[in-house]
Amino acid sequence: MRVFVTGATGFIGSAIVRELIGAGHEVVGLARSEAAAAALAGVGASVHRGSLDDLDSLRSGAAAADGVIHAAFVHDFKDYAEANQKDSQAVKALGEALAGSDRPLVVTSVTALLTPGRLGTEMDTADPHSVARVASEETALAMASQGVRTSVVRLPTSVHGDGDKGLVPTLIDVARRTGVSAYVGDGTNRWPAVHRLDAAKLYRLALESAPAGTRLHAIGDEGVALRDIAALIGRRLNVPVVSKSPEEAVDHFSWLMHFVMMDNPASSALTQERFEWRPGQPTLLSDIDRKAYFGI
Repeated sequence: MRVFVTGATGFIGSAIVRELIGAGHEVVGLARSEAAAAALAGVGASVHRGSLDDLDSLRSGAAAADGVIHAAFVHDFKDYAEANQKDSQAVKALGEALAGSDRPLVVTSVTALLTPGRLGTEMDTADPHSVARVASEETALAMASQGVRTSVVRLPTSVHGDGDKGLVPTLIDVARRTGVSAYVGDGTNRWPAVHRLDAAKLYRLALESAPAGTRLHAIGDEGVALRDIAALIGRRLNVPVVSKSPEEAVDHFSWLMHFVMMDNPASSALTQERFEWRPGQPTLLSDIDRKAYFGI
């Protein structure tokens, strides 16, 4: 299958590209720079020049493919609303190019759009109060009625593995800078997690076999308590592990505050049953308990 992949040189996208090539698929990756194009060529993928802002480039890339995986996202938490809008527009453009063809379109979503405080499943729809990628998910799933074999892969709060530059490394940086590893309140709020290589395999399975309108959960750990993550970071950095009140935490964590308060446990039981997908990589705590995560 000739697969067009957006976000093909990103943390998760690069793992998806390798997974697809390893399974015998031909990959065409979206690249907006010479460096990205070189990285794709270096792993045996073809290059399609464009960006999320260039909707025509997305349409032409999708139109020439047998299937599409959309793994790109503008991670701008200072203007998250605009980032979500760009993503929804990109999903629409990709879907329009595939309409009526029954070709697969796999779109990235997040478990953060589910109702907090309870175990989320693939059967759950988005919390109407969520500020996460609700529009992108709804846009993708609606295209199932337009002759597109759309599916949505929901990623957890933490996607970990070599090359991680996400939330856990940011927590490590905050602890190193402030001299304490902190959590909020009693720290029992939970982050679901998955290793990026396990997630990449699920994207491939969704591309190959997910029925139209399917929601899949890329979940390895259903929920890791924030105080356990903080304790590991404190031990590794040899700094105190402390609880912060919500008021103190605002100054301590800054923009990260939204995430360290998040209680977002999620299950992948239905995904595992339907697609015979089993997370086989290290769990979050075992993976981050390595020198690589602490730059030593």
